[in-house]
Amino acid sequence: MKCRLRPWRASRASGSTSFDDVLASVRAHHPAADTALLECAYVEAALWHQGHTRHSGHPVLTHCLTVAEIVADCGMPPSVVCAALLHDIEDTSCPPGRIADLFGSGIAELVAAIPAAPFGTTAPAMGPQASGAVPSFETSVLVIRLADRLHNMRTIAFLSQATRYRKARETVEVFAPLARAAGLTEVSRELHALASATLQSPPAAYAVTGRTLAVLALLLPSNRRARWQEEWTAELAALRTRRDRTRYTVRVLLHTPALSMTLRRAVGQEQQW
Repeated sequence: MKCRLRPWRASRASGSTSFDDVLASVRAHHPAADTALLECAYVEAALWHQGHTRHSGHPVLTHCLTVAEIVADCGMPPSVVCAALLHDIEDTSCPPGRIADLFGSGIAELVAAIPAAPFGTTAPAMGPQASGAVPSFETSVLVIRLADRLHNMRTIAFLSQATRYRKARETVEVFAPLARAAGLTEVSRELHALASATLQSPPAAYAVTGRTLAVLALLLPSNRRARWQEEWTAELAALRTRRDRTRYTVRVLLHTPALSMTLRRAVGQEQQW
């Protein structure tokens, strides 16, 4: 199986990952797929995560969408992408049994297994997926868990110093090797790069520049902030020295007013249409 992640660090002026992005990735791998179940999963996730935010201040739904997009980029079928959209729903007040009633026992069991499954040091064999082939239960859980960790590593700057170090060490020692063993080379490479940058970064300086970028994001239109802040944070995490991080933050500071005007103009034009 090959996972071709989209160039998330590149400029994405359209805002956070959208449901349309998820559908586009699913259709790229499964052109004939029925996406009705995915639409229902998106509505359900939006319902139960309404008002919930992450440490970054971004809606939890943006995390669910990004995880689903990564899973779809790995060629997983719609049922697994559906479970990815719903992977955090057990942290909400969603009634027990509702997911099984709406989506069937297979997806419900997959959603329930994602946070509960033990994460060892070996990965299930994941050879090339034939068109229409259904991955094993263990493979599906693994891919969603890896996608969840990947997006969490992209936004790790918003966690405490101790938590960042613990998760980065766990990512280097467990998650990145598992992704590599499973054949998800791009996922493994990005996990290792993000975790290594976190472990090598001076914590205090990193936290200060990270908070500065979070404040600068407030100057952007509300529906554009999440994607740009995620991009800035990822670029910051890739820089090893305090001087480089400071220079990068200053560049963002100088260019944010012009970026804000450009994005607000684009939003205004979209509203006119």
